Amino acid sequence: MEYTSAKGISKIQLQECIQQGWRRQGAMLFRTACKSCNACQSLRVILSTFEPNRSQRRVIKANQNTRLEIRKPSLSIDKVLLSVLHHNHHSEQKDWPATTPASAISQVRMLGTEQHIEEWSYYIDETLVAVNFVDVLEEGLSGVYFFHHPDYRKYSLGTWCVLSMILRARELGMTYAYLGFYVAGCRSMEYKGRFGPAEILTPDRRWIPFESPEDK
Repeated sequence: MEYTSAKGISKIQLQECIQQGWRRQGAMLFRTACKSCNACQSLRVILSTFEPNRSQRRVIKANQNTRLEIRKPSLSIDKVLLSVLHHNHHSEQKDWPATTPASAISQVRMLGTEQHIEEWSYYIDETLVAVNFVDVLEEGLSGVYFFHHPDYRKYSLGTWCVLSMILRARELGMTYAYLGFYVAGCRSMEYKGRFGPAEILTPDRRWIPFESPEDK
């Protein structure tokens, strides 16, 4: 990995970094720098031609009453508890490291430190079921991180977090939705290849059409 500071970065500068494969987390930018491996590839959805597939249309329908509130990031007990639930569920299902309330507090605080980020909170009835941190660029939206409630699996909240970002970016007249790193064969990362048409960033920093393994 290589790292650089994002402290005080402008929206234009952040966009240029995202276009070159950097990802932001808190006040740091990072990207992979492996000499012998190109498995981690930045992926962005082309909004003008995006069409939800059959499964994604079902997710949109299932969440038609899911309420979204967009605001500046803040720390609260319900967000911390939701983060703990999400991570510990993934610890059981995907061998993620387990977390603690103290670690969750640090993560939520860190995610919301920079000025160009929005916090998207999703509610079913009055229950907070997902939180999505989104960087706002000039040309699009860039997903930073999300977590969601494991007991609401029938709503496919992970997919809904991505879809809602894509649909809102298109409503705003933007060009791309940046989904971060796509990694083929990784359970936690390869789902991003299901949103398209999309482009992938090559090791020499060129965006080219992405061909999903499901389409081959």
